[in-house]
Amino acid sequence: MKNEMTSERLEAFSDGVLAIIITIMVLELEAPKEYTLEAFFEIVPTFISYLVSFLYVSVYWVTHHQLFKIAEKINGKVLWSNLYLLFWLSVIPFTTGWIGQGNHHTDVVPVVLYGFVLLMSQLSFLLLRNSIIKIHEKKSPIAVHFNRLTMDFACVSIYVIGLSSAFLNTYISMALFLLVGLLKVVELNSISKRIQSIY
Repeated sequence: MKNEMTSERLEAFSDGVLAIIITIMVLELEAPKEYTLEAFFEIVPTFISYLVSFLYVSVYWVTHHQLFKIAEKINGKVLWSNLYLLFWLSVIPFTTGWIGQGNHHTDVVPVVLYGFVLLMSQLSFLLLRNSIIKIHEKKSPIAVHFNRLTMDFACVSIYVIGLSSAFLNTYISMALFLLVGLLKVVELNSISKRIQSIY
């Protein structure tokens, strides 16, 4: 039908925003000014924060692609939910740069803000996913393969623990945030295999 919404423009816009997010993050990486190991080790926190954030953005991009690959329809709520997700993802470069500068990776406030942005990205993706599932049949492929409540609960719980741990040790927090990213990779591979089996 002519009046039926399609996801092509939404996906193209989202791809563009995510590409800009990665570009901004990589611009935060500066080569050492001196050719010494000490100078190299000074930028290690910046590189690690970039690596973790790149992992997250990559996982969201691939998951976003898989989600709309099998979505048969969208509506206005899906469009706004998608923008809400993009907003929180667009804040990742700021928090990544903050914890990567100097010794801010050991400071509570930058690490908590970084974890909070990751948590809100997770919640906003769940909002987007549920908005799409709601306009599909209960037994549709998108409802069957993407409605992973156990993993959702696990990720949110680890984020909360990570945020609380920052007041004790920021390294524990960052390790937990990385753990969520790795869990998302495992989940994404599982979803991709199931989708490939039906298409």
